[in-house]
Amino acid sequence: MTKAIQKIGSRRNGRIASRKNGRRIPKGVIHVQASFNNTIVTVTDVRGQVVSWSSAGTCGFRGTRRGTPFAAQTAAANAIRTVVDQGMQRAEVMIKGPGLGRDAALRAIRRSGILLSFVRDVTPMPHNGCRPPKKRRV
Repeated sequence: MTKAIQKIGSRRNGRIASRKNGRRIPKGVIHVQASFNNTIVTVTDVRGQVVSWSSAGTCGFRGTRRGTPFAAQTAAANAIRTVVDQGMQRAEVMIKGPGLGRDAALRAIRRSGILLSFVRDVTPMPHNGCRPPKKRRV
């Protein structure tokens, strides 16, 4: 006689458990991408899974105002507010890009009460670039 397998939960009503809200995250990584037109702030856990994100565009800024330091500050504050509620205390910061929002986003992160273990600039730099194409003969 075979043993019946008990069914714990039904999948009929969506997910079994909410994927993002249930976790407590003591440490994470904050990625800031600051271009000239927009600033994107992404908060991940140490494994690299995205917990929260925000950008100047999603905060209601449109057009050229998305590239301003104030828009970057607002985006950083919005992204961090949700993870502070989930219990994040320490973070590493990776800043990428040439935009105006770099310093403003970092200032907003420092004000949020999260202890920063380090701040690293991860802007990609070409080491002498690609090999140029062969010259055309006419």
